[in-house]
Amino acid sequence: MKQKTNTQITLIAFMTILILSGVTAFPIDSEMNWLYMNRSFFPDNISDWIFSIWRDIQNTPDTLFYGTDWLAFAHIIISLFFIPVYRNPVKHQVNLHIGMIACLAVFPLAFICGPIRGIPFAHQLIDCSFGVIGFAVLFFINNQINRLKHESTNA
Repeated sequence: MKQKTNTQITLIAFMTILILSGVTAFPIDSEMNWLYMNRSFFPDNISDWIFSIWRDIQNTPDTLFYGTDWLAFAHIIISLFFIPVYRNPVKHQVNLHIGMIACLAVFPLAFICGPIRGIPFAHQLIDCSFGVIGFAVLFFINNQINRLKHESTNA
C-alpha cells in the first residue's frame, strides 16, 4: 500500500475540518441553547449578542433553519473539490488556488455583511480567522505541490 504524503495528510485534515465546521450548522438550536446557558463566561457585549441570537432563534420557525442545512451541505460539497487534488496534486492544483481565493473572500463578506447584520466586530474577526487559517493551510499545500513539480522536472 502506498504511503500518504504530507500533502495528502494535510489535505485530508483540511477537508475534515471544513466538513466539521459546516455540520455544526445542523444543530443550531441546541448549540445556541448551550451558549445561552453559558453566556456568563463571555464578555458582556458577546453575552448580550448571544442572548439576542438565542431569543431570535426561539422566535424563528423551524422551516427557516433550512438555510443552515444548506450552509452545512455547502461545506461538504466544497470539501469534495479537494478530492482531485488529493488524487493528482499537480494536475488539479488550480482547485487549491480557487480555495485560497475563497478564503480571501471571507474578509469582504465579514466586513461588509457583518455590520449590516449587526455582528459584533470581534465575531467578524473570528470569521476572518477561518479565512486566514484556511488560506495558510492551502498555501502550505500549494508550496508542497510546487516542490513536487520542481523535483519531478529536475529528476
